[in-house]
Amino acid sequence: MTVPKLSKLELKIMETLWARGECSIREIVEAFPEKKRPGYTTIQTTMYRLETKKVVRRVKKIANFHIFAAVVSRDAAQRRLIDELLALFGGRPRLVMMRLVESGNLTLEDVEEARKALKQLEGEDKPQ
Repeated sequence: MTVPKLSKLELKIMETLWARGECSIREIVEAFPEKKRPGYTTIQTTMYRLETKKVVRRVKKIANFHIFAAVVSRDAAQRRLIDELLALFGGRPRLVMMRLVESGNLTLEDVEEARKALKQLEGEDKPQ
């Protein structure tokens, strides 16, 4: 399944669903910090958009409210964002890495973790 493009608000809502599992709109609203909390109807409208995009689904109804669950995994959404980021850099991961280094957001520990992951992938690709 191809993950549709998600807005910042949609991603924040998805983070709540991924962390908590099934939630009502009210629970999602209350998951936002009080100072930056969108209105109930804003979250409701966004949830219906996510449902139209087939990113969330209604799993049950309790009294007058619906309970929603994520259909798309966090991993799939992250892959979509990484693909978009790479496209912004002309498909060149080295440029992304350089920007991360320049911004101070990439540590030697991060590089070592990446190196281990690459070695592991390399080992899986070798013919036996």
